[in-house]
Amino acid sequence: MAHFHPSRRTAIAGLLLSAFAFSAPAHAEKPTVKIGFLGPLSGGNAQQGLGARNGFLLAIEQANANPDSKYVFEGVVLDDASDPQTGVSAAMKLVNDPNVAAATGHWNSPVALATMPVFARFQTPLIVWGAISPAITAQNLPEVTRVTPTLLTENKPLSEWAVKDLGARRIAIIADTSDYGKANAESVKEFVTGAGGEIVSTDLLPVGSTDFRTILTSLKSKNVDAIYFGGVITEAGIVARQMKELGIDKPILGISGMYDPEFIAVAGDAAQNAIVSYPAASVTPKMEKMNADYAARKFSEPANPYTKYAFDAANVIIQAINEKGVKDKPELASAIRAIKHDGATGTITFDAHGQTETPIKIELKTVRDGKWTSYEPK
Repeated sequence: MAHFHPSRRTAIAGLLLSAFAFSAPAHAEKPTVKIGFLGPLSGGNAQQGLGARNGFLLAIEQANANPDSKYVFEGVVLDDASDPQTGVSAAMKLVNDPNVAAATGHWNSPVALATMPVFARFQTPLIVWGAISPAITAQNLPEVTRVTPTLLTENKPLSEWAVKDLGARRIAIIADTSDYGKANAESVKEFVTGAGGEIVSTDLLPVGSTDFRTILTSLKSKNVDAIYFGGVITEAGIVARQMKELGIDKPILGISGMYDPEFIAVAGDAAQNAIVSYPAASVTPKMEKMNADYAARKFSEPANPYTKYAFDAANVIIQAINEKGVKDKPELASAIRAIKHDGATGTITFDAHGQTETPIKIELKTVRDGKWTSYEPK
């Protein structure tokens, strides 16, 4: 066994330390900040959450590769399972971690409405990437902003188009009893009536309902031109399927909450009667780059309509943290509310209630040959 002189040992140790110092990553001296992500990663809406999560993670990775960033960002990804109680538990986990500076979350409006008071109580900024109930920003909590349009933005043009262009003057509404469902029903009633149409009936059922046959049977004799469904994917698919079973060959109308391959899987051949309004994002250079980077990253899941919103939400948080730091969360929330960010969806600014002011155009989607595609009149 070799023996070394103490001075030689010291020299070797110094060389080893020097080698370690030179091989350490350039961002090792930067402080680490955590950013939370909340969304459905399990259950029937998982595809929406997984695509959004990947957009969030892409933004985090790109920020960490940027030498100008003042921080190392760590994403904390939690499943809200499209369930308010699960969402609140996940939110509590985030706000109780002192290293979490902010979060982006939620595809479902009832989940967002349940977690918002948690983030407000702990003065932790939350940017909503998917949920579209007007009630979210109507509360004007200083901590809460949203990068997606509201359901009003989608329902108004859909309602006016249905009455004036589709010729659906008599429309029946079926929705769920959540805040999201009720807000859809109320807004469609207002917009259809304002466009000169008539709401024949409005039926609200609990989330998770699977039998709509009694309501649909009663509608067969009411000479309706279309049925508007104000819920989300699975129930929408069931309604479409049961409409076909009962011989109701009428359009089923809805908004982006239905726009998912799972709807087609549930509805089967009846999916071709669906017509939904969907926010059409402008094709920006940032959007094209995000899409290319997403493809190059080779995520296990494909991008979806919410990938870009979660990507932008994460980048808004990252920009605000780089500008204001993380010591004062109310100040960080104010910086987010006042921000001007060049995002994938366009230039992002927020109004006095925290709602995105990015202009939104609507396009119509339907199902042909088992896939969602742009709607073309038959």
